[in-house]
Amino acid sequence: MLQNSEGQRVPQVTFHTRVEDQWVDRTSDDLFAGKKVIVFALPGAFTPTCSSSHLPRYNQLAGQFAEQGVDAIYCLSVNDTFVMNAWKDDQKADNIDVLPDGNGEFSDGLGMLVDKNNLGFGKRSWRYSMLVNDGVIEKMFIERDVPGDPFEVSDADTMMKYLNPDQQESDSIILFTRPGCGHCLRAKSLLGERSLNYEEVVLGRDINHAGLKAVSGQLTVPQVFINGEHIGGADELQTMLES
Repeated sequence: MLQNSEGQRVPQVTFHTRVEDQWVDRTSDDLFAGKKVIVFALPGAFTPTCSSSHLPRYNQLAGQFAEQGVDAIYCLSVNDTFVMNAWKDDQKADNIDVLPDGNGEFSDGLGMLVDKNNLGFGKRSWRYSMLVNDGVIEKMFIERDVPGDPFEVSDADTMMKYLNPDQQESDSIILFTRPGCGHCLRAKSLLGERSLNYEEVVLGRDINHAGLKAVSGQLTVPQVFINGEHIGGADELQTMLES
């Protein structure tokens, strides 16, 4: 049973991170004391849902979270610091601070360390998000304890709705493209005509063919995701928008 730790203090651990090729240890007090922060945790860097939806949306809404008094947004995974830093760079997630819980100590202390041996992952974090004020957990959104990798309540929009119930939710749109692609230009035009903001992920620059295949199940572009749902290419996008 996954435990809800609202009202409790975060586990006291030390995160071993790399900053500009130097080891930098960051304690829980360094990260949480005197701050209002969001933590969202996920099973692994470079994995499909984490890369297509979970991380990008928090990065996209970082400015709006700051308006709600949030000092920092931390993405936590049971990965080492080299993997987390590479993933952050690959995602261009400049608004997110990645926390490598390499030994699973923080996740275990929070009751969120789970067995993913069936995937060859070993012990990993369950997917959740939480709002932490001065080291005390104010609110947790924990995904249902069901098989697979549910992604229903730990998303950025759910956290935003908690912080600001009156805020109108905007669609999260991610567009996978490549340079010189006519259908990609058409997809951009369709979105632009409706003043819909989107995050562009460029094949060969931000992601390779293997990554595109893992995320979308396709090797062609454009590929469009809206609110985590795979829409398809330009034709499917046009059909959806017109309907």
